[in-house]
Amino acid sequence: MPTASETTSTTQTAKTASTGASGNGGARPVRKVSPGRRKPEFTARRGFLITLFMAPAAIFVAVFTYYPMIAGSQMAFRHWNLTDLTDTSWVGLQNFRDVFADPAWGTVLSNTAIWVFGSIVPQLVIGFALALWLRRRFRFRGLYQALIFFPWAISGFLIGILFRWMFNSEFGVVNDLLQKVGLIDEPVAWLADPKTAMFAVVVANIWYGVTFFTIMILAALQSIPEELYEASALDGAGKARTLFQITIPYIRVTLALTVLLRVIWIFNFPDLIFGMTGGGPNNETHIVTTWMIKITQQGDYGRASALGLIVVATLLVFAVFFLLATREKREVKP
Repeated sequence: MPTASETTSTTQTAKTASTGASGNGGARPVRKVSPGRRKPEFTARRGFLITLFMAPAAIFVAVFTYYPMIAGSQMAFRHWNLTDLTDTSWVGLQNFRDVFADPAWGTVLSNTAIWVFGSIVPQLVIGFALALWLRRRFRFRGLYQALIFFPWAISGFLIGILFRWMFNSEFGVVNDLLQKVGLIDEPVAWLADPKTAMFAVVVANIWYGVTFFTIMILAALQSIPEELYEASALDGAGKARTLFQITIPYIRVTLALTVLLRVIWIFNFPDLIFGMTGGGPNNETHIVTTWMIKITQQGDYGRASALGLIVVATLLVFAVFFLLATREKREVKP
């Protein structure tokens, strides 16, 4: 008879043998977990795959964006007119001199300044006021936001057609309302009179662009901590002091970026003017971009390309300010 100690030893030996027969002792091997994933090494094969995937997009952009830009730019230095395609000789800066010597250039330039600065200031003020109002919590706030943001989803050309009907001298709603409140005695030919046509298109652009400022400023206002306003209230600061010492300084970078971006868009926004007046009467509502389109329609591609390069150069100046403002935003961002 085996003793108790021998029986126990035999049992443990059997378990050990059974465990060894099962492969890994019945327990799963423990994997060593590295502290962090190593980035895959950049190989020639990976570089080829990346290039292969990017090639279609790069070719598309090159063919439909950069090639037309280069081809259009060289037209600015040639005699390129659809009425005589047999002569496309190099003329140097002659097209630029023709643009500056055109009698309409002064009017177009002043109209562009009125169009940009006459639109941007009211858009900023009204958009800021609406953003402050929408930041408060009140009933049906979401509905009001949808109604205010809706114009931004409509084409600028369609907005121009809408306001052309509104400013119509015979059956327009603007004349009807002004007559009912007693501000005018007889209908005004807003879009036919050179003295009022530019005013009408600027009013339409103000209405259209307020939405963009409201969206951008409202997003910035919602990032301001409520603790700042609570501390300001405890210090006894009024609404005006809170606005100029807390709200505006906190979102000043966003305001600068929004203004610069909007200036670029307004400068290069002919849709609304074409929908309302087409540049008339007598070029009184033409801005640089609408005038460029008019010259293109006349077949003078050389002069239109020269004017286009002037527009690009002007917009590049604003782009530099935009990039500088963006760099400042990155520096002050915690």
